[in-house]
Amino acid sequence: MRSRIRNSERIGWLTLALAIASVASADEPAKWLERMTHALTTLNYDGTFSHWQGGKVEMLRIIHRVQDGTVSERLVSLDGSGREFIRTGSSLVCYLPDKRVVLVEHTPAKVSLLGGFPAIDEQTARFYDIKEVGRMRFNRHNTHLITVMPRDQYRYGYRLWIDDSTAMPLKTQLCDAQGEVIEQIVFANLKIRPHIPDSAFRPGLSTAGFRWLRNGAASLKPTMAGDGAVWNASRLPPGFHMTVRAAQTMPGSPGAVDHLVFTDGLASVSVFVETQVETSGRAPVVESARVGSSYAFSTVIDGHKVTAVGEVPPQTVRFIADSVKQERARDAAPQTPLPPANSLGSLRGGPFAHSPPPY
Repeated sequence: MRSRIRNSERIGWLTLALAIASVASADEPAKWLERMTHALTTLNYDGTFSHWQGGKVEMLRIIHRVQDGTVSERLVSLDGSGREFIRTGSSLVCYLPDKRVVLVEHTPAKVSLLGGFPAIDEQTARFYDIKEVGRMRFNRHNTHLITVMPRDQYRYGYRLWIDDSTAMPLKTQLCDAQGEVIEQIVFANLKIRPHIPDSAFRPGLSTAGFRWLRNGAASLKPTMAGDGAVWNASRLPPGFHMTVRAAQTMPGSPGAVDHLVFTDGLASVSVFVETQVETSGRAPVVESARVGSSYAFSTVIDGHKVTAVGEVPPQTVRFIADSVKQERARDAAPQTPLPPANSLGSLRGGPFAHSPPPY
């Protein structure tokens, strides 16, 4: 009898241990994403990488430093345009030698020049399937291959090769619902440094004869039409919600542009509502375009041009743009202006994730 009881106890403890191990195993991929995000935002590093998108490959260098609570970054194109982007806190300076222009603008302090990477919480996990596919050697490093795949057609997925010792992403892929690669970043070398000097964040080109353009910071107050209305979306894809409603000045626009950001916590879509346009009785112009790994969709609603852009499938930006409308301010839910959620590796949209990219 005692032997049977001991065997029963062993089976019970074994079942419990397996259950605990199963839960721990399920949580581990998300923890690696957390470690990766922490490494990207807190470590000092210097690396070169290839950026593949739309059949084109570009080599770039990223330098990242955190000193006295201030983040400094420098992103340099090593071939092609020779463009440089230097960020200090919320100030971003874009050196565009092919246009002989220097653009200065404000950016959310937490938005990296590399773009954002998956930050998963309970809400986000409802719409993505997160797994550790395996552990493998990549570029002489032991890595964890983590996949973050969408559960529906409204968002993209990710594959990440995360270094076992530093938690830095050595290779990342943005994928569509079929698993096809849309964008890829691969580090050729990456060094973690205890100290990076100020000189590393100075531009490596002369700006003599360049035009300097400055974009004003976006207003953080909700903007209203003349009748006391605000812009909102009447319906959204599952999981998306508004995080930003603000006014923003944009080159080529005569006045402030209403700026809305909708996110599921991982993917995000920006909507720009421009001042009233004249249609002269003609049917509203509908336009769609692909810019790198992002899609844009424009239409005219109530005499205003509405443009939605984001690193999401084309049906998502169209869904959101078609849903935008004016409503009375007192009926609109108050929004706290928050730094926009980022999407993976948006190098061309990264520094300008919520305004027209410079290239």
